[in-house]
Amino acid sequence: MKSDLKSLRQAFTKKNFGNPPFWFMRQAGRYLPEYRAIRADVKSFLTMCYTPSLASEVTLQPIRRFGMSGAIIFSDILVIPDALGVRVTFEEKKGPLLTPVTSLDGLHWNNEKLLPVYEALRLTKAALPEETTLIGFAGAPWTLACYMVQGQSDQAFGKVRDIAAADPVFFGKLIEILSESVVKHCVAQVEAGAEVIQIFDSWAGVLDEQEFKRWVIEPTKSIVSAFKKTCPHIPVIGFPRNAREGYLSYARETGVDGINIDYTVSLEWAADALQDICLVQGNLDPVLLAENKEATLAEARRIISMLAKKPFIFNLGHGILPHTPVEHVQALCDLLKNETA
Repeated sequence: MKSDLKSLRQAFTKKNFGNPPFWFMRQAGRYLPEYRAIRADVKSFLTMCYTPSLASEVTLQPIRRFGMSGAIIFSDILVIPDALGVRVTFEEKKGPLLTPVTSLDGLHWNNEKLLPVYEALRLTKAALPEETTLIGFAGAPWTLACYMVQGQSDQAFGKVRDIAAADPVFFGKLIEILSESVVKHCVAQVEAGAEVIQIFDSWAGVLDEQEFKRWVIEPTKSIVSAFKKTCPHIPVIGFPRNAREGYLSYARETGVDGINIDYTVSLEWAADALQDICLVQGNLDPVLLAENKEATLAEARRIISMLAKKPFIFNLGHGILPHTPVEHVQALCDLLKNETA
């Protein structure tokens, strides 16, 4: 049975429509030889993000090769701090490096900075097959604040949690600035052609229950509410990665239309606890995809059998790993175009 790729938007309103729609986080990137060929001639990662023709081209590459139901624009969550005036660079083997924010005085939204991102969306929308959904995205305030205060990636962000506890007024104002910026960025992406928005809270899992409510749920709720006033018909998917039992309160309280679950989440629990609240997206382990094709296909069938009878989009529990064989991704896409619940 051939997949109806229009079903990605339909997934938010229909309970069972045959083959599940699908796309993969980081589906445009280093595992593709055509991406590496372009990246080899570009000085920096942010140059890729801010060159509309290049960002559009690499967004389209996996669609041409695999025919996913959705295309997520090639960009990065850290374009928001960049647009606020924070110095952002990316270094090989180190990842993102930012000038740590100790004062809010220098944070001012510069919409001009992100015009290339919106132009990339327009170019991509014009080139996509009609049935393929264009996805925009933003980082969530907590995760953006982690990078802005810490200055680089960290597995626990203890320094950021300490500052949030010691100076909640400063940190709360930073979260407020970021929340307003996320709304502006998401609305602008929709105006440029995005049909779905995903909000990535990659470091939600480091917080305790009360911190999670204050710094993840409450800002996300305010973002969704403000965004929906301008874009009421655009679905929003939230991804509070590694949130554990926090996924349930996030789904109940934020107002998101869908929730992406990571690969540690029980399928049985997701089906019972989450899918009657909102659409569920996920949650194949990207390590499995990279290392074992047959096990990947078996797990994909299990995920579909557990989740595809209710609102569902197939995705990964985190992004595609750079060393993932292209043939593994191709085999998974072939299965998803023909597998029904």
